[in-house]
Amino acid sequence: MTVRKRRVVVKVGTSTLTNEQGNSNLRNMEKLTRVLADIHNLGNEVILVSSGAIAVGVNKMRLKDRPLQLRMKQAAAAVGQCENMFLYDKFFGYYDKTVAQILLNAEDIRQEEKKENLTNTFETLLEQGVIPIVNENDSVSYSEIESDEKLFSDNDVLSAVVAVLCRADLLVILSDIDGFYDSDPRFDRNARLISRIDTIDEDTYRLAGGAGSRRGTGGMRTKVQAAELATSQGTATLVANGSRSEDLYGIIEGKKIGTLFAARK
Repeated sequence: MTVRKRRVVVKVGTSTLTNEQGNSNLRNMEKLTRVLADIHNLGNEVILVSSGAIAVGVNKMRLKDRPLQLRMKQAAAAVGQCENMFLYDKFFGYYDKTVAQILLNAEDIRQEEKKENLTNTFETLLEQGVIPIVNENDSVSYSEIESDEKLFSDNDVLSAVVAVLCRADLLVILSDIDGFYDSDPRFDRNARLISRIDTIDEDTYRLAGGAGSRRGTGGMRTKVQAAELATSQGTATLVANGSRSEDLYGIIEGKKIGTLFAARK
């Protein structure tokens, strides 16, 4: 396999990391880590942005429903983040990969000094062959859990911010559908997958709608927002199906998979 070596940010959401019962989807996690480790072995630099802390924590704490109180959401996030990192460390460890945890708040991006320190941390980890695993710090962040105007939007926009900070060549957002459609494929059997979008405009957002999956909070609209941010800074963005993580091989090779939002030069 001939693959051009590059820096890739991969974002995986709650709907991929958990199953219908709310448990960790071990099959998906194992496949994802195996593929990412293999892509890393080909000489690429890999950063993983992972959601799912609250959902996993709710199940780990044996709560009947997703809590409404902020303090319970933050407690669930703390428990779930620990569980997710344990599994990532275990699965990546099978393939002799070292991982690092980075938890972010909005202030880490807005304050120039923190932003510079964060960039230096990413660069050092990547130089050392480490795979950074990034999540929003839900256990201490009020704004991302409770605010109607979230900065990171279920980590879709966070992944774009990370891609821009790290000057990534490619951002891949793994979703629960195959890509961006001209209508909602859940309700329209004639919905057509759009393989490439060169310009993000009002029509793009209109087609994106707003609803996310049942277990996650992000929707296609937040993925378009992420793509707009990343592509404006020169990072191509691709939305693909997270249940087929092996498609990442073809994506890295430049094959037509999912929906590509072309980078602006």
